[in-house]
Amino acid sequence: MGGGVEVSLEFGRVLRRLRLAAGLTQEQLGQEAGLQRNYVSLMERGVNQPTITTIFKLATALNISASEMITEVEKNCIKH
Repeated sequence: MGGGVEVSLEFGRVLRRLRLAAGLTQEQLGQEAGLQRNYVSLMERGVNQPTITTIFKLATALNISASEMITEVEKNCIKH
């Protein structure tokens, strides 16, 4: 698995894909997860890394488990 930057970027890609699949805007996801829209944007771009608490909030808002989200990031990092 790659370094922190690669993981941050991959988390952002996964988050964006899941958000779009759920039909949510960054604003809507932020509201559902109790986060600011700009923070969602920063995570999607790999600028900010979420805490474990934030991952759980995002997963709940996206109707998936946190482990599914992390597994997807991990699988994609191994591919690269």
